[in-house]
Amino acid sequence: MSMIQTQKLTFEYIRRDEEGNVEGITRAVDEVDLDIKEGDFIAILGHNGSGKSTLAKHMNAILSPTEGTIYVAGMDTRDDEHIWDIRKSAGMVFQNPDNQIIGQIVEEDVGFGPENMGVPTEEIWKRVEESLKAVGMYAYRKHSPNKLSGGQKQRVSIAGVLAMHPKCIVLDEPTAMLDPQGRKEVIRAVRALNQVEKITIILITHYMEEVVYADKVFVMDKGSIKMEGTPKEIFSQVEKLQNLRLTVPQVTLLAESLRKEGMPLSKGILTVDELMEELKCLLL
Repeated sequence: MSMIQTQKLTFEYIRRDEEGNVEGITRAVDEVDLDIKEGDFIAILGHNGSGKSTLAKHMNAILSPTEGTIYVAGMDTRDDEHIWDIRKSAGMVFQNPDNQIIGQIVEEDVGFGPENMGVPTEEIWKRVEESLKAVGMYAYRKHSPNKLSGGQKQRVSIAGVLAMHPKCIVLDEPTAMLDPQGRKEVIRAVRALNQVEKITIILITHYMEEVVYADKVFVMDKGSIKMEGTPKEIFSQVEKLQNLRLTVPQVTLLAESLRKEGMPLSKGILTVDELMEELKCLLL
């Protein structure tokens, strides 16, 4: 079953002067077609200004299409009657965790969403416990969020979304403001939610290393999808990625350089372990 489906999805930002006259129109999303199935781990890549964050905001009905349609769990996001059902189905995690954390204590913050939904108190605390354990933050449940690291705060943000029992979590560059260790913590938690809880994950990022374990990757540029495929299929096209102003994992670049020098290595090597295994086979 489709979790998120778009058909010719288009969104335009309209710039107006002080008198309300139209000064210009920017097409941020340009006739995008996507079909994301329940339980998928999808990564959407693109440089700054490619349209990926604008696309993400449609998945939670924060934005409504200028043209085309987007269905979330079978519901049209332009149907006002289903707005809250859509937002319960597809939770959203943003770049800056400080913008989502409002509680003075971690467990209170995680319970805020379910409380607003009218979930009974006993069920709220059960969800809080389950969600914090799922992201590895249960030991910090009595802590102040202000004393947590960036990676820990972002995991609390994810727990807050998870406590609302979404079918899908859309993460809009959730590691952009984190250090390398914080990025690893968040991606590890996200992978576990997908693999163990079977939650559909849509990860918007420009860090290539974060998409290695995705089921499918979409690459955006100028508002449209320019590439799609498995991580290996995408990273087999190093020059095309570079032309789209995207970096490539260092290990992929190294393997590609060795391949061009005549070493019989596979295209699209994604991890150090994968490269070492191939090199070891060549030496035997």
